[in-house]
Amino acid sequence: MQRTLVVNADDLGLTAGINNGVFDAHDRGILTSASLMTNAPATVNAIRRLRSRPTLGIGVHLTLVDGAPMHLPDRVPTLLRDDGRFYPSWKPFIVACLTGRVSMDEVEHELACQIERVIDEGIRPTHLDTHKHVHVYPPIFAIVAQLAERFRIPVVRVPYESTLADLPLCLWSYQDYRTATSHGIRAPQFIGRAMTGTMTARSLATALRQLRPGHTELMVHPGYVDEELRRMPTRLLRSRADEVALLTSPEICGVLAAERIRLVRPDLTPVDLARTRSYRDAS
Repeated sequence: MQRTLVVNADDLGLTAGINNGVFDAHDRGILTSASLMTNAPATVNAIRRLRSRPTLGIGVHLTLVDGAPMHLPDRVPTLLRDDGRFYPSWKPFIVACLTGRVSMDEVEHELACQIERVIDEGIRPTHLDTHKHVHVYPPIFAIVAQLAERFRIPVVRVPYESTLADLPLCLWSYQDYRTATSHGIRAPQFIGRAMTGTMTARSLATALRQLRPGHTELMVHPGYVDEELRRMPTRLLRSRADEVALLTSPEICGVLAAERIRLVRPDLTPVDLARTRSYRDAS
């Protein structure tokens, strides 16, 4: 059975430096898609530059933590802290969900608004995922799957890797896969979370060689550090530029070619690896 791979960048739109890195990884490397944040500091910059890159698949990086809502604050009060912003990280948000302090109706309204923002820009989303993977929580995943079906978006990420660290997510992920299937939504095999912030040429090459048959998404976080990113509460700084270098390296292109791994977008549109400079350098 053939192995196909989506290489997807999260956080498009977060800062201009991240946008630069994402587009470099696509223009010169193996990146096939990106997940766009709809209400981030560099969202407008990203949307403008996407128009000249029709080969890049674009999904919605749905945001319920570490950001600001698209809706007016009085429309989604249970999603927000006193400062009018989302919870700062996934842990307090999921605790609030588990203790019944978050309205799932408000979650649906906010996420639908984010998807509509992308569609209104003339972009047909290829997939949905979430910032910090909060949709792994089954009630939120059910909402995301319903929205994917409603907006005819074919793919939703289930961010589960079969590692010891992911065992606590096993039951939730199993339920999420079943929910996706019930809505006619594809949820590909997934890798990359365990390498976030620590990806090296060796670990990436090993992961590619060990890809299972079928369709897989590799999550990455390319970008360049700028002052705006330095001011944000994120551990992913220098590692982002390292990932740009990896995704544009002849070595990694050579692994894909040797392993006969076919690059595709989330909608399964093939991506011609030979278009990249790195592939030509590796040949």
